[in-house]
Amino acid sequence: MLAGVPLTLAFYRFGAIDSLPGLWLLLYGTGVVTAGAFSIRIVPIMGLCFTALGILALFTPPSWGNAFMGGGFGGLHILFGLVVARRYGG
Repeated sequence: MLAGVPLTLAFYRFGAIDSLPGLWLLLYGTGVVTAGAFSIRIVPIMGLCFTALGILALFTPPSWGNAFMGGGFGGLHILFGLVVARRYGG
């Protein structure tokens, strides 16, 4: 969050708001990978998926930004949440 706030403001200031979904997914993925070092093995994998989605979001049309946000923060959380609940009991 500490990195995301100033970067978001800078992107906004320089008119690069179309890149925000990619930035947010990349930053979140990096945080999850890092925190996942102290968790079960699947958590860093989820972080890598967020990172990959963020990279894709940076190189696709800006109109796809909301779909990437929904796919990442909605879809990946649900998918990995189901896997964690099934394999690890919650």
